[in-house]
Amino acid sequence: MPKIMFVCHGNICRSPMAEFLMKDMVQKLGKADEFYIQSSATSREEIGNPVHWGTKNKLAQYDISVAGKYARQLTVKDYEEFDYIIAMDSNNLRNINRIIGSDRLGKVSLLLDYAERKGQSIADPWYTGDFDTTYDDIMAGLKGLLKHLGY
Repeated sequence: MPKIMFVCHGNICRSPMAEFLMKDMVQKLGKADEFYIQSSATSREEIGNPVHWGTKNKLAQYDISVAGKYARQLTVKDYEEFDYIIAMDSNNLRNINRIIGSDRLGKVSLLLDYAERKGQSIADPWYTGDFDTTYDDIMAGLKGLLKHLGY
């Protein structure tokens, strides 16, 4: 069972979008019980806050609910529990490594690496306001991740 943790700065925009889109995708494949999927933040700024309205609205267009999701921070324990720690941008990668110490097991990557866009970042809609582009980028990464996982 792949255990996947999606990570962004605040866990209110990009990483919850990736979490809930991936959950929806594996549900539609009839494989939801074969995955454990979560998301978290590298910062403490949004801890306990709900998903950003822009992400909620974008996912609602596809009948995907984020009800009950509140921002949480990545922990060292998460590194031990999860098989994949997937960042949205290079700043997230740096901050993930500060939290976990080192990626001794090679679990940390960028989401767009799976879309054959090595080293590229998913734009943060917190700053851009563009949740459509963020959605498209995340979907490209998730499709590549599913292919990587053999689905």
